[in-house]
Amino acid sequence: MIGSKVDPHQVILLRLLSATTERGRVIANNIANQNTPGFTRKTVQFEQQLEQALQRPDGDPLKVLPKVVDDTTSPRRHDGNNVNAELEANAGSENRLLFETYAAILQGHLQMLDTAITNGR
Repeated sequence: MIGSKVDPHQVILLRLLSATTERGRVIANNIANQNTPGFTRKTVQFEQQLEQALQRPDGDPLKVLPKVVDDTTSPRRHDGNNVNAELEANAGSENRLLFETYAAILQGHLQMLDTAITNGR
């Protein structure tokens, strides 16, 4: 961000990182409650909404925020809980890779800005 201008790419990258951080908390909570009767698994929706906002002519990707929702599609066990430890482990691995990817992209973006500022002097 230079002066008062907001870099939309940087904002979106920061929101992507925020979504993965929130998703990590949600996954950890799901795992912690895998033996709690009646517990409903939660997920974080963000990337899908961001993609939809980018595809709509009137969409504003800067207004998209991560949203925690109940997973009503996963099958429930006899105790009413729908957390699957293997699914959560896979989701955690995928989320870690997403975080690392988004962080690397943001780092590259910031390095490009730094180079532009430094070479512009």
